[in-house]
Amino acid sequence: MARKIEISFEKHSARAVAELADDAAPLTADAVWNALPLSGAAYHAKWANNEVYILTPPFAEQEPGKENATVFPIPGDILYLPVPKGTVVMPEMLEQCRRTGLIDLAIFYGRDNYLLGPDGHMPGNLFATITEGLEELAATCQDLWRNGAGDERMTFSRLEE
Repeated sequence: MARKIEISFEKHSARAVAELADDAAPLTADAVWNALPLSGAAYHAKWANNEVYILTPPFAEQEPGKENATVFPIPGDILYLPVPKGTVVMPEMLEQCRRTGLIDLAIFYGRDNYLLGPDGHMPGNLFATITEGLEELAATCQDLWRNGAGDERMTFSRLEE
């Protein structure tokens, strides 16, 4: 039976369910699963298009490396993207990024995404796929795009059945 996680938005009361890609990305899926729950301020991407993400300090006992990597995520994909030390990020995360780097956990809710940043391609590990609630989540993400994320928080947690 596939392991499942829940993605939720606090203020919007939206949630979705995703299945971990244990076969395609076992190291990344394990690293995320073992660190759950993970929560943070929700940010809407500037370059990637239809992406909402959180930034967390690194949490894997051992960095999984590239695994099931893509630069063209599709709706429902959930990616793990290491952010190297010293990368320019939002002011509230700069000090943490300077010290340890960060992990970007990103959900993709629409088409035509391309992970290309100021330094070139930014492949992320596709470690889970949303299987329930994508439409509701997409509406929430569109609202964040139109009206700003404000103090919205996104949480990834285990879904025990």
